[in-house]
Amino acid sequence: MKIKALSRSSSDYVRERAQDIHKVQKNLDPTVHPFEKAREYVRALNSVKTERMFAKPFLGSLSGHIDGVYSMVKHPHRLNSMISGSGDGEIRIWDISERESSWTVKAHKGIVHGLCPSPKDSKFLSCSADRTVKIWDQNEGTTPIHTYMGKYAFTGLSHHYTDPLFATSGNAVEIWDQNRSEPIQEFNWGADTTHTVKFNYTETNIFASCGTDRTIALYDLRTSQPISKVVMSMRTNAIAWNPMEAFIFTAANEDHNCYTFDMRRMESAVNVLKDHVSAVLDVDYSPTGEEIITGSYDRTLRLYNARQGHSKDVYHTRRMQRIFCVQFTMDSKYVLSGSDDGNIRLWRAHAAERMGIKSVRERAHLEYSAKLKERYSHMPEIRRIDKHRNLPQSIKKADRLKKQILGNRKKKEDNRIKHSAPGSIERQPERKKAIVGVAK
Repeated sequence: MKIKALSRSSSDYVRERAQDIHKVQKNLDPTVHPFEKAREYVRALNSVKTERMFAKPFLGSLSGHIDGVYSMVKHPHRLNSMISGSGDGEIRIWDISERESSWTVKAHKGIVHGLCPSPKDSKFLSCSADRTVKIWDQNEGTTPIHTYMGKYAFTGLSHHYTDPLFATSGNAVEIWDQNRSEPIQEFNWGADTTHTVKFNYTETNIFASCGTDRTIALYDLRTSQPISKVVMSMRTNAIAWNPMEAFIFTAANEDHNCYTFDMRRMESAVNVLKDHVSAVLDVDYSPTGEEIITGSYDRTLRLYNARQGHSKDVYHTRRMQRIFCVQFTMDSKYVLSGSDDGNIRLWRAHAAERMGIKSVRERAHLEYSAKLKERYSHMPEIRRIDKHRNLPQSIKKADRLKKQILGNRKKKEDNRIKHSAPGSIERQPERKKAIVGVAK
């Protein structure tokens, strides 16, 4: 007599240890799961809801400055260290993990306009409106190692990434050698005053400056000549180079936008970053080159994906005033902002992200949730929850007014095109509207 019996191995469903998770049998055939998309949608909805519930970006405040913080730079080699300069000439080195000042000096008699670290050692440089540039070393005490005297007030400072050279901005852009007391080169291309200068991280001999005549100029140390210049409709306040893409930089403008340019084709912007309701005062890239942080006169910080035009998050507090400087930390996990209320604030770069060691299952769950949100980001309910932010009433009113003004401009342009001869008026692209002209 033949008997058919079911036989199975206990290793297919029994845990090896009591700490292991239970084994679950899965059939991956899509015909067995007709409600797969519905279940995924619910998971994506729950994921985006919990992300907004647990979004707590503000971590703490670094207080100690008496005047406003107008310049700030991260340490190139230490994750937990940054340097800040205030309006009363004081410079502080901060221990971010302890959230306290580790070194303080009354460095200048005027406002500290620029700070930059020396890439090769622990020294850093500072410049001020008192017409001096000073080199400091935390290990050498509170006396400057060297002082350079200029003919006029300095408004910006940037160090060469490999050579002992640094650039200053003021009445002209000047190149200094650390071993000489006088500038070795001077660049001047039309602007009465230049207020920002920045060296490229990758193409180290190229640097950019922006002036009071609304220009952004590029220079090359090897030829001792300017490369190109673009004239904007309004003044540019700050420049940041992409650390991963050598030819890309972003300019923070007075017209509430940031413009990303490719230095090889300056006739049109690569991207326009919108959403601020007042002048953008500073901009910085994350070390990965994938994210951008901006600080504005409207008292908010905004985080952008480098390839998208609208902000993915906005940070603000009740006591924070106008933001004059912003920085990413070297691990891309945190953001620092300095404002004229005298405080430096520490934020998470991703508002709902939790610090600490994550298990393999937790990491897999977070990656799965992120992919689900990306897949269903076009759904109205998920998009509404993901984009919702609580903003101050003043910013809401300003945003509403700005949208109304831009809408009226667009309507006026549409009417002009409609009532003109075909082809006589061309619609100007958004990426070219702010550009007045390019010179080479």
